[in-house]
Amino acid sequence: MTNLNNIADIVSSLRTSYNSGKTRPLAWRKQQLEALVRMMEDNEAAFSAALKADLGKPDVEGFITDIAFVTSEVKAMIKNLKKWNKPQRVPTPIVAMPAKSQLIPEPLGVVLVIAPWNYPIQLLLVPAAGAIAAGNTVVMKPSEVSAETSALLAQLVPKYLDTSAVALVEGSVPETTALLDQHFNHIFYTGNGTVGRIVMAAAAKNLTPVTLELGGKSPVIVDASANIRVAARRVAWGKFINAGQTCVAPDYVLVDKTVEQPFIEQLKIALNDFYGSDPHVSDSYARIVSDRHFSRLTGLMKSGTAVIGGESNATDKYISPTVLTDVSLDSPIMHEEIFGPLLPIITVSNSDEAIRYVANHDHPLALYVFAEKQTVINDVLSRTTAGGVTVNGTILHLTSPHLPFGGVGESGMGGYHGISGVRLFQHMKPVLSRGTKLDPSIAYPPYTARKAKIFRKIL
Repeated sequence: MTNLNNIADIVSSLRTSYNSGKTRPLAWRKQQLEALVRMMEDNEAAFSAALKADLGKPDVEGFITDIAFVTSEVKAMIKNLKKWNKPQRVPTPIVAMPAKSQLIPEPLGVVLVIAPWNYPIQLLLVPAAGAIAAGNTVVMKPSEVSAETSALLAQLVPKYLDTSAVALVEGSVPETTALLDQHFNHIFYTGNGTVGRIVMAAAAKNLTPVTLELGGKSPVIVDASANIRVAARRVAWGKFINAGQTCVAPDYVLVDKTVEQPFIEQLKIALNDFYGSDPHVSDSYARIVSDRHFSRLTGLMKSGTAVIGGESNATDKYISPTVLTDVSLDSPIMHEEIFGPLLPIITVSNSDEAIRYVANHDHPLALYVFAEKQTVINDVLSRTTAGGVTVNGTILHLTSPHLPFGGVGESGMGGYHGISGVRLFQHMKPVLSRGTKLDPSIAYPPYTARKAKIFRKIL
């Protein structure tokens, strides 16, 4: 746990380091990113153990979603570091000639990254790496809910990274509040909208820009034309990975009534394939993070009829992969982000009804559509707004370093991953440079009729 009395000094020290210019050279940034990769590779077993302790996360799942995800992102930053930080030439208007124009990427200063508990390594280190690649100093704040992972990161980060430029603060609400009282140049927060508003209000005191990676109810639209077997397998995978504790997990399914039963039957087959007849003993299925979340989820389970699953065990915070039908649109489960292994199935008459439902609610962080008819896919894309979309799949749009990942409206603001994760923490400084050999008098007063005529032709 970080001493509250030290937090202001930590931020002040990072600002001193930033102002010294030590984070500006690409060589320093590359060195830190390479150290981050070594940290992940050297301590893979320890990270896996921490994830298992916090979330019951299977080793393979933890490797894919946290450990390998981080190393892949950071290696891409290392590979492209020079290119992504190179000044960009842009056209110069005739009125400014003779001159050249460029955009020069420059870091913002001291960055704060506040991470959640559900993917406690990935969602802390990927944005922090982007801030480092952009040339900033960084304060990392892991979630106290994933306590084992937080403690491990607090031990390893100072061992591998430059402590004069990268700091990790452990703690809960008091420590986060103390951090938000400091002046940062950018704040990156992943979590829920309630805390997101607190972060934004705190940032406003210093006019600090923020990135909010929030959540919401990410819908799935299953059209009558969909490949039902494939749709069911991909929805089941996206929903029940990490026991549903994923910000872009399918939150509910709007399925054409003509394919509802086949879809449910295929979900049963897929879940049996994934986790066996008893997911409780599967070594591929995670657990709920805390007693509080377990209690919340078992309460939400009462919102419908469990046609698959419905079992729970408070002792090890286990909730089986559960599919619910007979769910009212006014029920609690349809009015808050589920963030657990409960999947409501809502029947619709057609894709048009599904589109209208999605369009009339808050913009989700993710949207998924399953259809073989391109006209249906086009209709969904043109009539709905979401942070990101995967067509005939779930979650995978966020794995591409070429696609910014982020929300819109209630689901957040700003996007990262790949070059977007570096640009987010930079100011693209516009610079126009003029020579002095030519200095045409037409640019200066007095403004004669001849000059006015020329201006009208060239402007």
